[in-house]
Amino acid sequence: FDYDAAGNQIKRYLCINCRTTTEKTTDVKEIDSLTEKDLQKFYSEDVISYYPNPVKEELYLKWEFSSDNTVSSIHVNNINGQVLKAVSNLQQLTTQTLAFAPYPSGLYLVVLNYSNGRQKTIKIIKK
Repeated sequence: FDYDAAGNQIKRYLCINCRTTTEKTTDVKEIDSLTEKDLQKFYSEDVISYYPNPVKEELYLKWEFSSDNTVSSIHVNNINGQVLKAVSNLQQLTTQTLAFAPYPSGLYLVVLNYSNGRQKTIKIIKK
């Protein structure tokens, strides 16, 4: 935090993985500037990657296109299993951005449904 002469907070800095407390940098990137190393995967051979986790406003998802098994829909569920958002008609896409700003802090499940009936679930933390 930075303070003015009267002691009021005037600026807040978020520093992810900072080495010192005096650094004042942020680790927020524009979607267009993301590289493969910025995206998280379940394991190195996985076809799904996502950024950031924990999320504040938007979650960026990316997956590899496979003509025989496409992502058909994505659901955002709360921890109780209630569907908060559903996105469909994704067969020709390889990326999707999901808005998390309207949701309260907590744990969410992002479920990717494939055309062959399989599902992949990602645990996302909303700050």
